[in-house]
Amino acid sequence: MKKFSFELEKVLEYRNFEKETAEGELAKALAVETEINNNLKIIAQQYAETKSSMKGSKNFDDIVSQGQFNRLLDYQKEELLKQLAEAKLVTEQKREVLRECMKKTIALEKLRDKRKEEWKEAADYEEAELLDEAKKMKTI
Repeated sequence: MKKFSFELEKVLEYRNFEKETAEGELAKALAVETEINNNLKIIAQQYAETKSSMKGSKNFDDIVSQGQFNRLLDYQKEELLKQLAEAKLVTEQKREVLRECMKKTIALEKLRDKRKEEWKEAADYEEAELLDEAKKMKTI
């Protein structure tokens, strides 16, 4: 009996490669988002630390410095928020690419499984036919 062979196996392998590549690209995009979010948390901590350290201060130079530092933090925060918005768009695009790759891969896997089941049924039928024929030969 011959071994099962799926005629689109190379295509399926390529689709799996595309899917794995898309998964890697999505992971990279999510890592960028995570890094930006971490930087935003650092800025929030810096705000809190500055506010805490300046509580009750009457030193004019410290107050001016704090104001300048807060403006710098505001600018950094705004830039990070713009980057985050762009990163989210990229992430969504990468998700969509992965979804499409998964659809194509799943469709081919289902086709392979269906063909394998048909092959198995045909092989089982052929085997049963051979057994019947062998039994008939014994009785003769």
